[in-house]
Amino acid sequence: MAPVTTAGKEMHALVERLYPLCRSITGDGVRATLDIVGEYIPLQVREVPTGTQVLDWTVPQEWNIREAYIADPAGNRVVDFAESSLHVLGYSVPVSATMPLAELRAHLHTLPDHPSWVPYRTSYYKPEWGFCLAQETLDALPDGEYEVRVDSTLADGHLTYAEHVVPGQVTDEVLVSCHVCHPSLANDNLAGIAVATFLARALAEQKPYYTYRFLFAPGTIGAITWLARNAERIERVKHGLVLACAGDSGRLTYKQSRRGDAEIDRVMRHVLAASERPHHVTEFTPYGYDERQFCSPGFDLGVGSLSRTPYAGYPEYHTSADNLDFVSPEAMADTLAVCREAFAVLDRNRRYVNLSPYGEPQLGRRGLYDSLGGRSDAKQAQMAMLWVLSLSEGEHSLLDVAKRSGLPFGTVVAAADALCGAGLIEA
Repeated sequence: MAPVTTAGKEMHALVERLYPLCRSITGDGVRATLDIVGEYIPLQVREVPTGTQVLDWTVPQEWNIREAYIADPAGNRVVDFAESSLHVLGYSVPVSATMPLAELRAHLHTLPDHPSWVPYRTSYYKPEWGFCLAQETLDALPDGEYEVRVDSTLADGHLTYAEHVVPGQVTDEVLVSCHVCHPSLANDNLAGIAVATFLARALAEQKPYYTYRFLFAPGTIGAITWLARNAERIERVKHGLVLACAGDSGRLTYKQSRRGDAEIDRVMRHVLAASERPHHVTEFTPYGYDERQFCSPGFDLGVGSLSRTPYAGYPEYHTSADNLDFVSPEAMADTLAVCREAFAVLDRNRRYVNLSPYGEPQLGRRGLYDSLGGRSDAKQAQMAMLWVLSLSEGEHSLLDVAKRSGLPFGTVVAAADALCGAGLIEA
């Protein structure tokens, strides 16, 4: 795992700032989150009105909440939204009532197997109200009448998402997506937001080949809304990566696109294997994060998903135990480093045509052998030139050359640059 870096510390500090905010698929919590991210990178914030048809879905009413609590028979607040945004069922309709504990229990959610943890639960598309609390808190509640209050609103408003674009040399795009709808869950997905933000900053300091579009949107409905609003230009998206659960101590996990052989799949497999990091590559399944929207048959984009421990793969998932201590600067720095390595390969992975394909061209008289004099890897560099020449027929990419030859990708790129400079191949 990567050592603690300045970026790692700054990403953890960003997670810490975002952690207290109550986010959902709509509302002021999403806007406040994007306002903070906007202090790090410029964002184009989009507002889509309630009732807008987006593919097979409709943008829902906007949900906002100000206060929520349960007070016991003595008037003590035993569950309070002010202490944690996880305490309220997401999208709870307003309620103000007094009821016995037996009636209240039907609206309470706990985790009996982890009695000190608070679960994360939502009811986006079914009018409901409820509270989430620790099982040990519930067990200690005496019988009696309880005051229940949820001061929330469900009203016509907007769904909010944001984009950040890093211009490239070409208009073909790489889409980097992360969801911004979860409340106080550090790994899922504040770590993903932080890694995406700092990845965008790193790319902006370079001159990338591709244009990189970063999407910060609510899960499922946000991605669907973006796809619906960008259907006419979706052909520009050549590659993509969904970032989630990017800060825990587990090994890296890459979930392949629906295609399974998209260029981003080949790049991620290569980079993870070459780095010798502990990792796992999984096949696509139509369940998970927003890769399933981007990979749906009508769009069929080459979009994979990078995480550390995948969704639902750790006990702390969707609980109060997914807190600031569960994510680390080291893990986020490592995830960021892998993303940068992968996009460096993606950006240089061209196909070439050999301009002197009949027999082996004379490299010596072009000074290509002389340029290797004194290099410790001269033999390897020479072999890389021969491999690039051999596989430059417009069908094989440099990544294909590296895989077939067993040579490092960087060595193959350097060979291609040298051959281009000598006029022997062209992209």
